[in-house]
Amino acid sequence: MSDKAESLPSSSHPSSSLPSSLILVGAGKMGGAMLEGWLSVGVKGSDISVIDPRVSDEMRALCQGRGIALNPERPDPAEVVVLGIKPQALDSAAPAIAMLVGPRTLLVSILAGKTIGDLRSRIPGARAVVRAMPNLPASIGRGATGAAASVEVSADQRAMADTLLRSNGVVEWLPSEELIDAVTAMSGGGPAYVFLLAEHLAAAGAAAGLPEDVARRLARATVAGAGELLARSELPPETLRENVTSPGGTTAAALAVLMAEPGGVKDLVKEAVLAAQRRAGELAG
Repeated sequence: MSDKAESLPSSSHPSSSLPSSLILVGAGKMGGAMLEGWLSVGVKGSDISVIDPRVSDEMRALCQGRGIALNPERPDPAEVVVLGIKPQALDSAAPAIAMLVGPRTLLVSILAGKTIGDLRSRIPGARAVVRAMPNLPASIGRGATGAAASVEVSADQRAMADTLLRSNGVVEWLPSEELIDAVTAMSGGGPAYVFLLAEHLAAAGAAAGLPEDVARRLARATVAGAGELLARSELPPETLRENVTSPGGTTAAALAVLMAEPGGVKDLVKEAVLAAQRRAGELAG
């Protein structure tokens, strides 16, 4: 692997980088979003199995409509097994997962906090392992995913993992598994931090005199529009912020509060991310 994080080109998804058999274990919101992404880049429904004892009606309908096997009785080991269960469910699910993993299986895990070592201790047959941390916007194809591969992952397997993960958005490959907890804390939880901003922006608008429903709609549109501008622009965030801020103006007055040191947004966001990173580490084992 390279000495720094990298993104692989997303211009195409050749069939050679698509698995001939794939099992998704855990089809909740994130697992379901990833599944739809895989279908969008050409993975055949007939090559996919979904294992989830409490599958939603929506997921059941998707499986039926796309020819995806749902909870097959005795599935053979697959070329790729993706773990989308909750971290706390790993211990109870591990014996069944172990039966799905063969000597050439690529195991892809999106379990927060569970290290490659944790996975191998429960699933002894797992050799080639990719840990990935996507986030909620993957559900609309705008996700941000950090990923790290064990040394046993071949170039072809990494390309396959990249294709599967990139079907839901941006992928950054990390030089070390140890950085996954930082990704979990920053981009994994990041959407919640943005939603919190929209929530409090609306409340502040109401406190300033706007009707609550008007404040909610304006806050939603403001955050969504700013995010889209950031996505489309090549300018760094600080330049975009400066472009909105006239010296001595109203935005400058607000930013003087938000950017106060110590205790401003910079410190709060840093403390929040570090707290999430610590919690991710606590989930290991």
